[in-house]
Amino acid sequence: MTTIEARYREMFGRSIDWYERGKSLFAGGITHQTRFTSPFPAYIDYAEGPYKYDVDENQIIDYVMGNGSLLMGHSQPAIIEAIREQVSRGTHVGGASTHEVRYAEAVKSLVPSLERVRFTASGTESTYLALRLTRAFTGKTKIIKFHEHFHGWHDYVTPESGQALGGVPQEVLDTVIVAPVDIAAVDSILTQDDDIAAVIVECNGAHYGTFPLQNPQFLHDLQEVTKRHGVLFIMDEVITGFRLSPGGAQVRWGLEPDLTTMAKIIAGGQPGAAVGGRADIMELMAFRNDPKWDNTGRVPQGGTYNAQPLTAAAGVAALNAIANEGVNARADAMAERLKDGLNTAFIRNEVAGHAHGISSIIHVNLGADCDCDRGICTMPYQQIYDTMPAAATRTLRRAMLVNGVDMMGGRAFIVSSAHDEDVIDRTIDAFSQSLKDLRAEGEL
Repeated sequence: MTTIEARYREMFGRSIDWYERGKSLFAGGITHQTRFTSPFPAYIDYAEGPYKYDVDENQIIDYVMGNGSLLMGHSQPAIIEAIREQVSRGTHVGGASTHEVRYAEAVKSLVPSLERVRFTASGTESTYLALRLTRAFTGKTKIIKFHEHFHGWHDYVTPESGQALGGVPQEVLDTVIVAPVDIAAVDSILTQDDDIAAVIVECNGAHYGTFPLQNPQFLHDLQEVTKRHGVLFIMDEVITGFRLSPGGAQVRWGLEPDLTTMAKIIAGGQPGAAVGGRADIMELMAFRNDPKWDNTGRVPQGGTYNAQPLTAAAGVAALNAIANEGVNARADAMAERLKDGLNTAFIRNEVAGHAHGISSIIHVNLGADCDCDRGICTMPYQQIYDTMPAAATRTLRRAMLVNGVDMMGGRAFIVSSAHDEDVIDRTIDAFSQSLKDLRAEGEL
């Protein structure tokens, strides 16, 4: 029987040449740390709807969906038309524009806690700016983040985020407290240390819910404990924003963070992001016609591509569809169908494991089951980690690719409103076949 790797090399043969070219150009041959797939990545040529097509002309059902930025699938007509119309009117106007005003109004209409908004170009920029704002507002130095929670790649959020610490100064590490996902532990830290400016949290759990938070209780408890200690509460909605509901996790579960960070869906698949929240915090970026404040006290923010017209046009089109066209409901319904089918595939193939998730993000765990309701998994962190280490996720992703499906990180399916019943059912069949293939090779 032909091995999965041999089938992969045959199916994606033309990608080998592209990878060799990339290795002479990019560090490690790739431009994003998650784009590598052993033995080489499949190189994509174009994408449409729920599909992407590689250089070998394979049609692949896509559940990476622009790393979570494409709630309506690839090349969504309304977004394409908005970008096309704007291109002829200018891609960068180099000043304040009507586009950024309409863009901010569309964001604020969906997220009521945002009294003020400032745009950035990426989620990493947004969390970096949010942390600087909290330090300036409180006059305090430290921040609390949670074990394995990912908030981008800048120095202040790298510790225990699943990333290496190369190049991060010890002086920075000394300002970051990594807490376990335990409210009593957070309360204890805040009681003992009065130099903490903020707590930042990935709203559905570490790595977009791979290690779920027991919500809404955890987030409500976190909001209460930070408020009691006078510490600012940052909800990182880079992944969950406009996905867990049209207004994100905070609207779904009735929360009022001090600051919110957003990216991905907010920009309709274009490079764009934002920070928003309380006016008294956000106004620390405003000029006051006071030279001392303007030059030394103010929190500065530049950014050549903040709310550039193409991003603003795509973002407005995406957010208007979310507000008015039932996009979330369609994506959620397809994700529920997928989750049910994956769990049935585990049972029929007599493979230990389960699929879980809420809204339009579905995670799988191989090798262990639990008695959760298949919404928010209740397995302990270590057990989840043990079932899906890096080697297992790479193996599963490769098996799924040879069966015509690409998964996010080899452990999740990010569903869009472009995935219909037929696509979902084909995905379930591919997953079932992948389980068979992995078992045949002794991987299960």
